[in-house]
Amino acid sequence: MIPVPGFEGRRIAVFGLGRSGLTAARALKAGGALPVLWDDSVSSRMQAEAEGFAVEDLTSADWSGFAALVLSPGAPLTHPKPHWTVGKARAAGVEVLGDIELFARAIAALPEGGRPRVVAITGTNGKSTTTALLGWVLKQAGLTVHVGGNIGIGVLALPVPTPGAVYVIEVSSYQLDLTTSFAPDVAILTNISPDHLDRHGGMEGYVAAKARIFQAQGPGGLALVGTDESWGQTIAADLAAADRHVTTVSTSVHPREGGDPGLSDDPHAGRLSSERSDSDGEAKAWVPAFAGMHGIEAGAGVLKVEGEPGIDLSTARSLPGRHNAQNAAFAWAAARAVGVSQEAAAQGLMSFPGLAHRMEHVATLGRVRFINDSKATNADAARQALASYPRSFWIAGGRAKQGGIDDLEELFPRVVEAFLIGEAAGPFAARLGETPHRISGDMASAVKAAAEAAAATGREEVVLLSPAAASFDQYPDFEARGEAFRAAVLNLGATPSGHG
Repeated sequence: MIPVPGFEGRRIAVFGLGRSGLTAARALKAGGALPVLWDDSVSSRMQAEAEGFAVEDLTSADWSGFAALVLSPGAPLTHPKPHWTVGKARAAGVEVLGDIELFARAIAALPEGGRPRVVAITGTNGKSTTTALLGWVLKQAGLTVHVGGNIGIGVLALPVPTPGAVYVIEVSSYQLDLTTSFAPDVAILTNISPDHLDRHGGMEGYVAAKARIFQAQGPGGLALVGTDESWGQTIAADLAAADRHVTTVSTSVHPREGGDPGLSDDPHAGRLSSERSDSDGEAKAWVPAFAGMHGIEAGAGVLKVEGEPGIDLSTARSLPGRHNAQNAAFAWAAARAVGVSQEAAAQGLMSFPGLAHRMEHVATLGRVRFINDSKATNADAARQALASYPRSFWIAGGRAKQGGIDDLEELFPRVVEAFLIGEAAGPFAARLGETPHRISGDMASAVKAAAEAAAATGREEVVLLSPAAASFDQYPDFEARGEAFRAAVLNLGATPSGHG
């Protein structure tokens, strides 16, 4: 656990006692604060009381006595309307914080020589894979690495900072909305597409929340920005105009190729400078490894880095497709920035075992492979999976998000047949039109039907769960949905994959 200093002897309101809320309360208490907890759930309050925390109804509390409100990322800060605790905090002049901001303050309070390095990753899609991939690469290179945040362990539950350690933190837009001083040494924005618009008041608010990952970075920080979308291009250009160290990652020709307006002409753009590495490419100290703009192009099976040899990803079995090449590019650049050699970074990419529920090869039955991409909760994420296979038997559906699968029409020819589940089955069927499809309803039925249809072709085929929808109609989360897929596949007698 990471104790949070700065609130010694002061009362801190904590609302929302899920994983991040309880962890924040423990970290605040360890730092000498007096956390006062509340949650709408009786069982959550009982758990807090059992741990010895003060539990007080914040609806009737004296807010003038609080030094801060720690708000669960699940509670709205601004939209559709501020949570009632936010209104009370603002009326009393109390600052509103989240767990990532508490982590930032704990790190900033350490003496300069004792601070670890921090790499933070956000984005609509790819952030979990990039986080896990970077953590793997750094561990394989022998660094002390702690991975958490929006993935796995809550950030404040990670081990106490030590010099030389690297924290690899996934952060959501909800968490970023609650930050003011979070200043990662390397900040990564993988991509942006419409998501969570109700919580941010529209696309402009969502993009602004994602861009907050760069807001407090100092002059020595490195910004890695995906520029396949106009939002990322604008953010990268704005950062470069502010003389920030920026490296872009693109899976297509960057706009600058055709003459770009106003991007940096730094001669060191996208390459290691001589004072930053020795003759064999081994980075010797913490320095931003890249500066300027337009650094890496990520294509299916290859990374092209200016000033570096190309990196062949064709043997990296857990990184298929252009979107995984993009994830690999971010992980490679961040690893180089924190001192990992070119060779070690490339070796780490090759050996990555994959992330559960994201393009995960779970099993094989005859000539049919089963791919679990349950984390694809929107159309843009499903696009990446569908584009990775020339043909697939596609299991899709759940609770549809805005736009449904409208944006996937160009990929429908790759779908041999679709098997639709959940609330979105009817609307998805209507949108698929002439593309072969059937409404299966539940996961077990979809898996059985898809497996039989794939096996009947006599070819090597892929059954792909990539729902393009949220899981909440039938499952508590995408993990549970992915495990249901895995169980259904194994119940058919499929052989579990030893990789992935």
